Amino acid sequence: MNQSESKKFKIAFIFFIVCILFLILFGTFINIITKDKSLPNLIRAEKDISLRGGIYSRDNFTISASSKLYCAEVNTKNIDPNKFELFVKLFSIFSKMDEYEVREKLQSNFGVVKLTYTLDSKSARYVKQLRANLNKLGVFKRYVDPITGNSFLHGLSITESGEYRQFQTKDTLSPVLGFMHKDERGNYRTVKGKYGLEKFYDRALSGIQSTKIVGRKDVHNNIILDKNSEVKTRIDGLDVITSISLKTQKSIEEMLDTQKERTGAKEIIASVMDSKTGEIIAIASSRRYNPSNITNIESTTISATRYIFEPGSVIKPIVFSLLLQERKIHPNDIINTEKGRYRLGKKIITDEHRYDYLSAENIIVYSSNIGMAKIAQNLDEIDFFQGLRKFGFSRKSGIDISDELSGSIPNIHQIKNSIYKATASYGYGMKANFFQLLCAYNVFNNNGEWIKPSIGSYFRNANGKTEKIEHKKSKKVISDDVAYVMNHILRKVVKEGTGKGAYRKDLRIGGKTGTAHISVKGVYADIYNSSFFGFANDIKNRFTIGVTVIEPTPGGSMHFGSQSALPVFKDIVDILVEQKMLTPF
Repeated sequence: MNQSESKKFKIAFIFFIVCILFLILFGTFINIITKDKSLPNLIRAEKDISLRGGIYSRDNFTISASSKLYCAEVNTKNIDPNKFELFVKLFSIFSKMDEYEVREKLQSNFGVVKLTYTLDSKSARYVKQLRANLNKLGVFKRYVDPITGNSFLHGLSITESGEYRQFQTKDTLSPVLGFMHKDERGNYRTVKGKYGLEKFYDRALSGIQSTKIVGRKDVHNNIILDKNSEVKTRIDGLDVITSISLKTQKSIEEMLDTQKERTGAKEIIASVMDSKTGEIIAIASSRRYNPSNITNIESTTISATRYIFEPGSVIKPIVFSLLLQERKIHPNDIINTEKGRYRLGKKIITDEHRYDYLSAENIIVYSSNIGMAKIAQNLDEIDFFQGLRKFGFSRKSGIDISDELSGSIPNIHQIKNSIYKATASYGYGMKANFFQLLCAYNVFNNNGEWIKPSIGSYFRNANGKTEKIEHKKSKKVISDDVAYVMNHILRKVVKEGTGKGAYRKDLRIGGKTGTAHISVKGVYADIYNSSFFGFANDIKNRFTIGVTVIEPTPGGSMHFGSQSALPVFKDIVDILVEQKMLTPF
């Protein structure tokens, strides 16, 4: 081989080596491109789901609040078989799960196992601490796939799985509080308000914005916060601070339980309203349930807004005030009450207490159906109809509880009929809910002004800043003078008439009893509702109080408002005095 051929050979060899290197480099490049997805992700994202706001009493007790639930997940392939029982034992202790249940779940699947979705925040924190200790103890080992040869080490992971609504006061304030409906969003479980306050304020209570942090991660898998990171701040739902005094609420509920036994009633509803502001201090029922454990969906009905009934004699003061307002009657007018029995057309109207004559105001004091039937004829149908509407009947009271029913009143054409006008004047032929009656009676204790009732007082954000919830919607229904006269007459009812059982000389107390037959399939049966609506005032404070006893024991005298509802009213006044919300003079 001459020198020229030797040179050509060297060049060819070098070229061959370069080609080989190029092919190796190209192959490596192609391999990187095709296997890019299998490379470790350099970007990490963390999310902290926003929580629903809480509901609180005016005395700052928690009524309901949300907390987070966490999911514990483990890959059984990474558990060292020699330390399997150690893992089972420690996890059951830290998570408060049954040891047998943990073992069963782990043995039922070879791979990823979700041990629980319902760890609370405290347990999740303990399990996270356990995870670090398990790593130190060598409980987890790297698993090598026998087919692909790939290896991985996942161990135990804790992630948010949902939201849990806690009702700290159990059945207190139910059914008005409402309950929750579970809402699944992918693998995350949220809750929505169902009925009552939880539903009415659902939009305000719901979480607004979850925390989201996206950025590059360091070697310890922590996110590096720099100018390229994406950060969104978590904004939880607003808290709702109510006007409910939890102490008063619980005291009234306990008393209603006792009174339910005494009266044999199906249910008793009672409420205390601040007469000047319309704020509800307590709204109690003897039929309650724990929103965390509902066994009968029918028990969740809110009778204070959903149960509509013929009110009976508690409607008399409302109609009487309309007569006074239109100057169709004077309190001192004398009315022939026919010795307790009166025929109007084909209808016989009777009184429980028989009188020859009564003054107009004593028709209310002694609850004469005959007297009301007669004087109601002085009120024309338009004034009658519009007057009931002004007092809030046949329209929702607007209380901040979901799903209120509005009831009904006779139309103008019906009221033209003298019999219909007569029966409506003492509470038949119309239907009302509890809050409509409470608000109507509040007019007599609030200078003739109707005011919308409310339970929610303030919204509060996570920083503690509050914003008043605007409710106040009021209207003048009767003049100050008429309201004053009615207030006087209702106090006379308690001092001398059918409400004597509620009298206290050291407070200004007024009110009216009511007893009404219940219609079953168009026929009045021997079952009743009884009520007492009125007020209790001291020098500074004014409270409107309502009681409705649904179906007390029939027979005997328990169905009368004076025997069933009035004692409940009196007990409520005593509670308010005991808790220094009323100060005797």
